[in-house]
Amino acid sequence: MATRYAALLRGINVGGGKKVPMAELRALMESLGHEDVRTYLQSGQAAFTADHGDEESLAAGLSGAIAGRFGFDVDVIVRDHAYLRSVADACPFPAADLEPKQLHVTYFSAPVTEDRFAETDRETFLPEDFRLGDRCLYLYVPDGLGRSKLAEHLSKPRLNKGVVATSRNWNTVRKLVEMTAG
Repeated sequence: MATRYAALLRGINVGGGKKVPMAELRALMESLGHEDVRTYLQSGQAAFTADHGDEESLAAGLSGAIAGRFGFDVDVIVRDHAYLRSVADACPFPAADLEPKQLHVTYFSAPVTEDRFAETDRETFLPEDFRLGDRCLYLYVPDGLGRSKLAEHLSKPRLNKGVVATSRNWNTVRKLVEMTAG
């Protein structure tokens, strides 16, 4: 049975590096046998339908195809609609009361535990805050991501060692749910 997925590409079309035109990404994904491929914005997300594979193999296949076509490595996380919907529904912050720029989700390639962030003194960053979810981290930044000291801290390589992590603002989180709904 065919399943609807989102592919989250990490670090493309940012700051002039790793250029991946969305039309070329759609064509590449279609060449892999994916159907109904749609992209959103220029920052690395696409929705598609596949009737074979699991999230990890689909991500590896797309990552390999991007390297072959564009000549650079791109980390890819693939998640199905049910997962994306559950992440949006489980948000521990009052999403409906916040501006989308104040709320972000970092998707991880594997589960992470509170132990990873044990040395983070949350009090230091208040009113900014974060909570862990299922292979994700919810980040509340009242003044936006660009001014966030907590976001800067959480992006340190030692905190993300061994996992791929890519963040999306709340507008994109909601759009991914919509795009994968079918």
